Amino acid sequence: MEKLRVKYPVIVEGRYDKAKLATLMEGDIIQTDGFRIFSDPKKLGMIQRLAEKGAVVILTDSDRAGFRIRGHIAGAVPPERVIHVYIPEILGKERRKAKPSAEGTLGVEGMEAEVLREALRKAGVLEGEAPPEREAITKGDLYRLGFSGGEGSRGLREALVERLGLPRGVSANALPGVLTRLVSREELEALAAEIKAQASKQALS
Repeated sequence: MEKLRVKYPVIVEGRYDKAKLATLMEGDIIQTDGFRIFSDPKKLGMIQRLAEKGAVVILTDSDRAGFRIRGHIAGAVPPERVIHVYIPEILGKERRKAKPSAEGTLGVEGMEAEVLREALRKAGVLEGEAPPEREAITKGDLYRLGFSGGEGSRGLREALVERLGLPRGVSANALPGVLTRLVSREELEALAAEIKAQASKQALS
């Protein structure tokens, strides 16, 4: 299968993640060497310089460690220069490992190639494929639709994240930018109605 051509540098955690991505994409792949990024100012500085020239893509595991690394990098560059790509939370173990991770979920290296391909496509980071022109989804939209700031909003937000195949660790602050790349405002409103209807039905049963 022809490799994907990615427009921006992709930041991953380790060499096995990098090796997996290299089998399905063309473009720059930068590894953080896990938590070493916290004590490697030169590596972080390189990422900051790349972000000055254009966007950078962050693709870490969907566990606590992955979100810590993602947050550290995202906090060091302008938010408009960060494109978050997430993998779903899938239970399992990578073949090379003797036992599952602490949270029992697969990382980037353990994802099926098509899952990674689809995540990159949806994020609009492929050469020749511009992301759809959409009106930005805001924190105000999330509040208006009941996904933040109100009673039961956390449960509704978790249901939305699950429906879209996103990991539970996506923060309320990061969610608007992610949603803007995945759904239109009209699609989000329809999802909100469906999720609320399902929640009401479950409450009555």
